[in-house]
Amino acid sequence: MSTASYTVTVTGMTCQHCVASVTEEISEIAGVTDVAVDLPTGAVTVTSDDEISPDAVRDAVHEAGYQLV
Repeated sequence: MSTASYTVTVTGMTCQHCVASVTEEISEIAGVTDVAVDLPTGAVTVTSDDEISPDAVRDAVHEAGYQLV
């Protein structure tokens, strides 16, 4: 099984609670194995068992109350 990883930039995160909200929502996407958030830059790296839909990540970020750049 291959793994896929890609990074998106999320705006509006200002604290660890923001990081936890985004991480929780993205982690609920089927196949996601890791979510790494860099708060100062807004970079969110999503690792999954297989390719996941960019729309699913965008929707998860929106559900957490944030936007992609």
